[in-house]
Amino acid sequence: MSYNYTLRYKTFDQLMADILVDFKNYDLSDMIEPQELIKVAKRVNYDLGLRIMMTKPALLEVEKGRVKLPDDFYVLNFALLCDTKTVTTAVPQGTNIQEIPVSGVPPYQMTQSTIDPCTNGTVNCGCGVGNPCTCNSCCNGCHVNPCCCPPTTEPPCATTTDACTKPRLILNCKNECFELVQVVNTISTTYKRTVPVEIVNNPEFVDCNCPNIGIKAGVRAWIQNGFLFTNIDCGKIYIMYQGQLEDDEGNLLVPDHDMLNEYYEYALKKRVLENLIMNDESVNQAKIQLIEAGYRTSRNYALSIVNTPNFKELKNIHIANRRAMYARYYDMFKSRPTYDKNYNPAAY
Repeated sequence: MSYNYTLRYKTFDQLMADILVDFKNYDLSDMIEPQELIKVAKRVNYDLGLRIMMTKPALLEVEKGRVKLPDDFYVLNFALLCDTKTVTTAVPQGTNIQEIPVSGVPPYQMTQSTIDPCTNGTVNCGCGVGNPCTCNSCCNGCHVNPCCCPPTTEPPCATTTDACTKPRLILNCKNECFELVQVVNTISTTYKRTVPVEIVNNPEFVDCNCPNIGIKAGVRAWIQNGFLFTNIDCGKIYIMYQGQLEDDEGNLLVPDHDMLNEYYEYALKKRVLENLIMNDESVNQAKIQLIEAGYRTSRNYALSIVNTPNFKELKNIHIANRRAMYARYYDMFKSRPTYDKNYNPAAY
């Protein structure tokens, strides 16, 4: 169902002012009681249906899993959860080299100009021909040669200091340990988004075309006793609903349309004459016949205008008609299955 978002409204007092202008004598005689005619205006609003209802938005603050609906709530159109999502991405960056002193690791010391290959700067203690190193020099360094050292011997760099307990990169046999750390700079961006809410139960408070019916979502909600209950503890839910025809002060509203105003006026005039007859007041029979004829004509005009489909509804009717005619006259000639989910009659 589509709604008219450009319809104007007026209060019940403004409608009564138009009635009293036509019934001047009754008004001067104080024979018209406006409070008796409010129910007539409400009945006419109900007779014209949801199309004349006011479409209103509202942002509800959910606390402890529930929130009170607006006082003028009538039918829910759709509901969305206001949520946030944070995305972390790595920014373009280069190589960053830092010198950070680590406690427990001896600082680097310059060696002599003459380096003994068996005691200073030994990188490889291999066993082979031409190797001047002894097994003792191999086992005392960070690099343990399994061919000349006992398997149970562990390098002192892994057990003597706490600084070497973390994953380290050992580069020489001078008991010097280095740690290679890669720091990746990231940026976090928080986006605001809306998530559909699954509406369960209480179909009488939800429009039949509400997109929240039949979907599967993590957030579920239901309407009961004027409250919206959810499975989340707190949050914000944005709703669009058809509100009662009332203003912010609770005054009754009626549509202000040239073809609808006569229906309201004749309905109220008809009830005024009925009240006068019930109170044994003399009423001209010609007035009753005139009001009765105008009431029937204006009601037919009003209902025809309200029930006239708009362009989108006419388009949907056209598509449904094309599908029906296609299934009736062309389905028997095609070799594929009858149902084709990819068929779009609007494309033909």
